[in-house]
Amino acid sequence: MDAGIARIERPTLHNVVVTRLRDMVIEGLLQPGSRIHEGQLGEQLGVSRTPLREALKVLAMEGLVELVPGRGAMVRALTAKDVQDMLSVLSVLEQLAGTLTCQNASDADIRDVRQLHDEMMAFYRSGDRLQYFKKNQQIHSALISFTGNASLAMVHEILQSRMRRVRYIGDLNDDTWSGAVSDHEEMIAALESRDGRRLAKALVDHLARTWDRVKNAI
Repeated sequence: MDAGIARIERPTLHNVVVTRLRDMVIEGLLQPGSRIHEGQLGEQLGVSRTPLREALKVLAMEGLVELVPGRGAMVRALTAKDVQDMLSVLSVLEQLAGTLTCQNASDADIRDVRQLHDEMMAFYRSGDRLQYFKKNQQIHSALISFTGNASLAMVHEILQSRMRRVRYIGDLNDDTWSGAVSDHEEMIAALESRDGRRLAKALVDHLARTWDRVKNAI
């Protein structure tokens, strides 16, 4: 074997499988409410059942799938009430985060979010919805982490994980996608000016419009 070729270690395979399955749920390749057939899916991905099952456990902890005794893994399906309830709680959390983030974020933190924003915009211009969405989620997570409130970050991460598929479908229409981009332009402007009220309002307004973007697809 060529000494310069690195072996694929188990943790690397695990991360690859987790990421691929998560993307499949987000993009709707694994439909909400559908059963995940491990043997068939393992063949499609070229992996054995062991790493596949370990990956499904991770997605179950994230709230994207359910492990049902006797039936295996099912893609979690959210009702309209589920979505509205989570958006309501996220709105409260992000309103608080807007103020705290502008108070506590360092200049370096704000520059990091600007870089994420610019990278996200590049994906928007190229029409890469999945990569745009991933940068979008990184931005929201970063804004929450800069609050310095670990409890807020923990609850937000749980809800944001469960909402991944729902928030992704909000950008499938070009008009709603451009609207979401405008929301993010307002967020970054508020952050860079350290205007906590403005950022809090931008985050709350963004979540309010999220329901309008996704309600017909739930």
